[in-house]
Amino acid sequence: MFRFGKGKQRSKVGKLIDRHGYTQEEFVSASGISRNTISRVCSDPKYVPSAGVLKKIMKAVRSIDADAKADDYFNI
Repeated sequence: MFRFGKGKQRSKVGKLIDRHGYTQEEFVSASGISRNTISRVCSDPKYVPSAGVLKKIMKAVRSIDADAKADDYFNI
């Protein structure tokens, strides 16, 4: 089975979903955010989303890690 991210730069969010066996498509469904934005969230460690996008991302992240805080994943 192909797993995105092998040999590619990953953000903390990207590493989290990889570690737990999720695909970016599953994260798109869980967050309600566009595929392009999730791709950037998972691959660009310097990306800082807008407040609305951050809220949706963190809701999806907390479904994996209930104790997660936004500043654990983004430089805000």
